[in-house]
Amino acid sequence: MDILEIMKVRHSVRQYSRKKIESEKKEILIDLVKECNIESGLNIQIIFDEPKCFDSTMAHYGKFSGVENYIALVGKKGNDLEEKAGYYGEKLVLKAQELGLNTCWVAMTHGKSTAKIKKGEKLACIIALGYGVVQGVSHKNKSVDQLCNCASAMPDWFSKGMEAVLLAPTAMNQQKFYFTLENEKISAKAGKGFYAKMDLGIVKYHFEAVTGRKVV
Repeated sequence: MDILEIMKVRHSVRQYSRKKIESEKKEILIDLVKECNIESGLNIQIIFDEPKCFDSTMAHYGKFSGVENYIALVGKKGNDLEEKAGYYGEKLVLKAQELGLNTCWVAMTHGKSTAKIKKGEKLACIIALGYGVVQGVSHKNKSVDQLCNCASAMPDWFSKGMEAVLLAPTAMNQQKFYFTLENEKISAKAGKGFYAKMDLGIVKYHFEAVTGRKVV
């Protein structure tokens, strides 16, 4: 299955079964976390078989159940933390989907994680992980015209990149970002909104993963 197909079948899942993640799948994810941390300077941690983080009032309010595994997106405090967390977190989300696992980005509706946060670091977000009871459903999208602008006719590769962008999860499905193509240069900006910078990282990863072209 290519990366665009993986994006199409991946949806947010909040209810998980008690089925354990197999050791070989754990190893693949652990290795990818290491790669992401080396590349980004983040301190992403993946925690298995730990149900307490989602055994809280906030988690129940967020309609989460059965969550015993999660990815903690941790990094140095700074203006780029949220965008980096979104970019590399989504890389892990799509790998999990490829392995047959389900995920959900979780901003506030979780309890205390067991992630080790060093001085000067911060927990940006958590991603629930495991075998979903269901596979989730697709979300409504804005149109491509509302989310991008091309200085001339839209090339096919850019159109495909925007198709991938529309499949990206964003906080409360707000889709507050905007892509521009001018003189072969692709730029993307975050709008104002809850976790908008993290969303920008997520959509940038989707665009780059499908087109192989860098977004600034």
